[in-house]
Amino acid sequence: MTKKIRRITFITILAILLSLFPRAKAGKLDAAPTRKFTRNGTASFYSKSSPGIRQTTANNEIFDDNAMTCAMWGVAFDRMIKVTNLENGKSIIVRCNDRGPHERFVRAGRIIDLTERAFALLSPTPKGLIRVQVEYL
Repeated sequence: MTKKIRRITFITILAILLSLFPRAKAGKLDAAPTRKFTRNGTASFYSKSSPGIRQTTANNEIFDDNAMTCAMWGVAFDRMIKVTNLENGKSIIVRCNDRGPHERFVRAGRIIDLTERAFALLSPTPKGLIRVQVEYL
């Protein structure tokens, strides 16, 4: 193969590759669209004094009533979750470190269990259940 043919082949391949990866316009970033996942349902709280609560969570942390953590099914451990009380608009951010609520409660619409402290920040009254919106961060 001559030098001229190799050069034309190289330029052709380079042009094809550059056409596959278009350049971003100046001043704009072509970021991948982020999809927010929100879900509405009922939240409850659980504490060390709740029946059936173990000393450790599902990811083997020591359970702490004062931690800003939660129990939720189908969410990766250490995932940050924004929980908003739909009655008063208050929001908190908690970290998922446990699994729950119990399956019979999930069928009834309960989607998340909060620690006692996290629940108290959302609902100052001693309600057992509140309507919430959960958003994955």
